[in-house]
Amino acid sequence: MSRRTPRGPNATATAAAALPLVALTLVALTGPASASGSGSAPTTALPQARIFMVNPVQSSGDQTLADAKDAADAVPASAYTTAALRNLDAGGRLSGRWAYVRSDTGASANPADATVYNRTDDQFEQVMAYFWVNEAQEYLQGLGFGTELPGANDRAQPVRINQWGADNSFFSDKKTEIRFGKGGVDDAEDAEVIVHEYGHAVHNAQVPGFGTSSEAGAIGEAFGDYLAVEVGAHADAVYGWPRRADLACVADWDAASYSDAPHCLRRIDGNKVYADLEGEVHADGEIWSRALFDIRNALGARTADRIIVNAQFGFAPDTSFKDAALTTVSTARRMYGASAADAVRAAFKARQIPGIE
Repeated sequence: MSRRTPRGPNATATAAAALPLVALTLVALTGPASASGSGSAPTTALPQARIFMVNPVQSSGDQTLADAKDAADAVPASAYTTAALRNLDAGGRLSGRWAYVRSDTGASANPADATVYNRTDDQFEQVMAYFWVNEAQEYLQGLGFGTELPGANDRAQPVRINQWGADNSFFSDKKTEIRFGKGGVDDAEDAEVIVHEYGHAVHNAQVPGFGTSSEAGAIGEAFGDYLAVEVGAHADAVYGWPRRADLACVADWDAASYSDAPHCLRRIDGNKVYADLEGEVHADGEIWSRALFDIRNALGARTADRIIVNAQFGFAPDTSFKDAALTTVSTARRMYGASAADAVRAAFKARQIPGIE
């Protein structure tokens, strides 16, 4: 089971527990017709929902935003947009091909009413979780996972909303479900928290039981942070949403309750190296996430992400940084040749991963 532990830049985090085709005509992969940042009428007949454009701090750049006990007026109307709820089944609930809300607090959200919810409503978080889990799997599908490449958690991912009575969220490998917590900024209000936890589900689907060693656990936390940034950045680009906060900062809105401005749960552009390992998976994950971010910057998001995710099929549940890095270099060579492999190797070498020359 993997937990997302809130931690500011200087905070001490608590230890984490040990841690399958859709046509490529999905709106999220081809154009912004399913979401509107300007309030214009959606052009799709799919059910519509009110969501945050990743998160309010990221879209507004306003580092003074605060939770204010879920008050609606604590977040400007400009932080919301209207988006299509894709891949829903015919049951009239938030249940679909790639995600379903298994349980929640209060009344269950009705997709037909999803344009009226705001952050005061429990249903808003249900909608956010459905939309962003679906968005994350659509992103992976757009990279070829589930078609030319093996599927990476291509199933309906169950989520529970506000079913953990603490400001924390986690993926359970026993039930293969994600639980989002409450307190401070409720976790399912921030798309990057949602996608971070989905990253753990992806890892577990690729390698059942992944994360049984400290270094493997750190890789899991790093991939969750990295995937959260990538899916958010992709959505910003596709839908034309504003991004007015630092790309490398993870979960700006959730972190508003426990970090100083500029708010970040963690960063993926830090300068830690292997010698900085301290045995805490979230802190140590910042070593691996920086390497992933450098691979992205060297090869471009699409190429990098196809390599990064595909390599993970070759990891062991207790993989070390060294073995995972070597597997990723080998995957890059097999998929794209020597030049790509050299770029991947350079990223891991810069983090001083043992055995990477």
